Parts: sequence; C-alpha cells; structure tokens
Amino acid sequence: MFLIRKRNPVVLLPLFALVAGPAQAFDLGTLQSQVGTVLQQPKAGSGGVAVDSLSPGEVGQGLKAALALGVDKAVGALGRTDGFYGNKQWRIPLPATLGKVASVMRMAGRGAQVDALELAMNRAAEAAVPEAKALLASAVKDMSITDAKGILTGGDEAATEYFRRKTSSQLVQQFTPIVSTATAKVGLAHIYNDYAGQAAQFGLLRSDQANIDHYVAQEAVNRLYRAIGEQEKAFRADPLGSGSAIIGKVFGALR
Repeated sequence: MFLIRKRNPVVLLPLFALVAGPAQAFDLGTLQSQVGTVLQQPKAGSGGVAVDSLSPGEVGQGLKAALALGVDKAVGALGRTDGFYGNKQWRIPLPATLGKVASVMRMAGRGAQVDALELAMNRAAEAAVPEAKALLASAVKDMSITDAKGILTGGDEAATEYFRRKTSSQLVQQFTPIVSTATAKVGLAHIYNDYAGQAAQFGLLRSDQANIDHYVAQEAVNRLYRAIGEQEKAFRADPLGSGSAIIGKVFGALR
C-alpha cells in the first residue's frame, strides 16, 4: 500500500499506469496530456465558478450592482444628522496645523466658538454627501467592461480608485457651495479663512487647508470614498452576504 503525500504529476503517472493493468492499452503521451488538463483547470470560487468563466455581461452587471449598493449604503450612513459629527471614525476635525490656535482660543474662553465651527463643518459635510449620489451613480452607469474587470481583479481599493479618477474634482466643486452656506452661519469661519490664508502664504499651512469650505469639502469626499471602500471590502469578504445573486456570483468567483 502506498501513501502519497503530494499530488505531483511525476508521481501520479506511474500510479495510473499500475491501476490501468496489463489488459488495457497504455499511452503515456495521452495520459500525461489528460493529467495536465486537470491540473491546469481554473480554480472555482465560493460561487462555484472561476473568474475566467464569467461572461463580460456578468462581470459588468455584478460590479455595477455592487458599487451601486455600496454607494447607497455609504451615502445613507454619512448623509444624515451625526453621520460625520456623531461618529469618531468619520468626524472632520480642524486641520492639525491649527490645533495650537484652537487651544489658545479655548484658554481665552472662546472654546464655544471653536466647537461651533467644528460642528458646522461636520453638519455641512452631512448636508453635502447626499448630493454626491447622482454623480456617483453616473460613474457606475458609464463603467466599461474593461473598467469592471479591472476593478473586480484589482484588489480591495480598486473601486475607490475608480471613483477618485472619475468623480473627485467634480464632487469637491459640488460640495463646496453647500459647505459655504453652512459655515457662513458661524462667525469664526471668516476668522479661520483670514488666518489660514496668511499662514499658507508663509508655508505654514497647506494650500488645500487655507480655506475652510474647500478643506471640509475635500475631507467629506475623502471620507465618502473610504466608506464606499469599506462596503467593497465587505462584498469581497462575504459575497453572499450582499443578498444579491449576481454580486454573490461575481465576487464569489474571486474566493
């Protein structure tokens, strides 16, 4: 009796020859070809299929369904009261370079104004995020088959990078006036902009942080992408958990 620990083709060939017996014709070339075919077959994922066996239509349909669902969940989580401010993971703080200024203001008894500005920043982000849905939905709709397959096999951040390429500058532009309306209600906002503008001129502050409205808009967009990315990771980790047959099939093929 033989104990075979490794399925090495070199070991399997003689074994098959013994099993075949003298009564059967034995063709080494044919047998080797058959073994090679078996060993080279694509591995199926948890969905019961391999990525290469998915049709382009299935890949596109599965990716679009996943990203649309991811956008819905991310926008729903962030675009509501306390979606940013009430969650430490997503809350937008004052730029770190202005931390000392905030500390001095608190020591001077103006801490309430600092808190009011931070609250206004986050409320502005919460109001802006729902406006992103149409633009992100358009990016999903316009996705090509090449885009879809690249995202599917591109790793956990592939969808996030796709959205960044397609929508980042437009979203920041779209968010900024919404943020401006909210921060204008806080008297400290213009003080921040004046100070930050001067600090940026002397290289003490990055230019993208020199204006409170642009800073909040950019931070809100970055956090929205991260939230969508978390949904994408969840689909990859548990394809069937999405509740969608096509998402389960397409992402399941990766496992």
